[in-house]
Amino acid sequence: MSKVPSLPYTEIVRALQRDGWTGLRQRGSHIRLQKTTGNEVLKLTIPAHKPVKRSTLAHILKQARLDVDEFLDLL
Repeated sequence: MSKVPSLPYTEIVRALQRDGWTGLRQRGSHIRLQKTTGNEVLKLTIPAHKPVKRSTLAHILKQARLDVDEFLDLL
């Protein structure tokens, strides 16, 4: 298993969009994404920081139900 990278928010959002996430809105320095899977709607909040901390990205990936290697394949 790879280490969680420290990336700018633009790359994180772009990779998640490749996984089927769509942008809902941006309020201040936070971007809201949504994905529908079956009968469930998942929502994420991405901080618009350059770079996003590794620990924050780890929590985002956990909420998105992606492991690090799957995420790195989307980059």
